[in-house]
Amino acid sequence: MGLNRMTRHGESGWLGRLLTSGVAVAVLATARPAEPWAWFVLAAGFAAFLIGTFLMTAREWWAFGLLGYAVVSSALIAGMPGSNALVLVLVSITDIAVMPFGRGRRNRPIIVAGVATALAYGGSALLFDRDLTWWLGQLGWAAVLIAFGLNRRQYEIQARQTEQLLAQTRVAQREHARAAALDERARIARELHDVLAHSLGALSVQLELAEALLEDRQDPAAALDRVQRSRKLARQGLTEARNAVAALRSDDVPALPEALATLAEQHRRDHGTTVRVTVDGAPGVLDSAAVVALLGAAREALTNAARHAAGRPVQVHLTGGTGVRLEVRNPIPEQPGDGGEAGFGLTGMRERLALVGGTLTAGPVGTEWVVVAEVTGERTTLVEVPG
Repeated sequence: MGLNRMTRHGESGWLGRLLTSGVAVAVLATARPAEPWAWFVLAAGFAAFLIGTFLMTAREWWAFGLLGYAVVSSALIAGMPGSNALVLVLVSITDIAVMPFGRGRRNRPIIVAGVATALAYGGSALLFDRDLTWWLGQLGWAAVLIAFGLNRRQYEIQARQTEQLLAQTRVAQREHARAAALDERARIARELHDVLAHSLGALSVQLELAEALLEDRQDPAAALDRVQRSRKLARQGLTEARNAVAALRSDDVPALPEALATLAEQHRRDHGTTVRVTVDGAPGVLDSAAVVALLGAAREALTNAARHAAGRPVQVHLTGGTGVRLEVRNPIPEQPGDGGEAGFGLTGMRERLALVGGTLTAGPVGTEWVVVAEVTGERTTLVEVPG
């Protein structure tokens, strides 16, 4: 359907049809056929050519039949002196060569028309006593016009294919932009989830302590201090959420070592726990999504440490190089509570790291609970930490 519409341009366009029709009329007006009945053949052939050439885009096979009749009938009397029938053969065969036809049979109608033309010329040569040179000359003219039509048709097919490819490229670009927007929303949602989960987890710990101080120890002053810390945590959580959104939108995030130091200092202030951060080597160049994913893993590991091993020291070790390896270690408590993986938020951390070509492992190593997050820039399989 799309290829049929391509003929509105170029040789087979309306302007080209008018021009070829005008040329045919001008040449036929000078005809002086030796036999009067030839005028009827020329008139019928010209009418078939005229109708067929204007039906090329609307009724392709009707047009082929009419143009084929014009070609064969005109070729049969082309050998008559003064008939000027050659012009109808040439303009009709050119229109047939330009027509695209259906996929898989584009050249078959043209081959049929060419063979029919050669046979009709041969019949005309016999009827009107023309020699072999005349027959070959007529075939040469027909071959030249067929070649011209095929070249024009190929140009128009390529132009149409280029137009279709451009349209498909634009659709693909729109889909890519839509996918990128959805991915950005998902990244922001995941980061907000991490930040809020960390803030609310720390807030829950402080409020539980405040409740215990009021119920068990009857210590309002200490409970008030915990409530004030809780309010501070809530403010910090809101600030972190805003910063996370801004960082993800602008791809402007702080360097990973500095961000980890800030996170450790905040954890120390909020929970009164020693957090030691060490850096070995310079981390490779990471995009904002990878940095945010690693920070989210560190934040989740620190939250779990505060929840399941409160008051115990935490070690954070960052190793740089071709990839980045982040380790968070804390002693295993005597009663770790819910040691299930879902309680530690490991599934969500794994999913977020996998999106940036990273992995996450967690488990006991000796007397410590170890969380390891790695980003290499390539998708890798999950490796369990040995116990």
